[in-house]
Amino acid sequence: MFTYQPKIKMAVRSGHAQASIIDVSGELNGAAEEQLMAAYNQASSGGMKNIILNMTKLEYMNSSGIGLLVTLLVRSQRQQQRLIAYGLSEHYRQIFELTRLDQAIALCEDEATALAVAANAG
Repeated sequence: MFTYQPKIKMAVRSGHAQASIIDVSGELNGAAEEQLMAAYNQASSGGMKNIILNMTKLEYMNSSGIGLLVTLLVRSQRQQQRLIAYGLSEHYRQIFELTRLDQAIALCEDEATALAVAANAG
């Protein structure tokens, strides 16, 4: 019997006193839910107000992956946190615009910009 193994890896690291960074590598789809939510919980510890998603190593994202980001957005809003993403390819940037996720998740070009946005988020 074949069991699907998700091709996703999440790592959480500190950006600075006001932000945690989740490094997303691989495929963001329905199979990534457990890992993404665990990474979010770890990143949120200590009352962190900004969660930054590093998408530079994102290889694939489908509609289930978009759904997971919406779930993450709802959770972060309940915690009065801001979601920031950087490193999206042009293709995924367009998807964020089409789904209007770009209106709820701040999109940045690189990590330095994302950290600056988090520092100035007030």
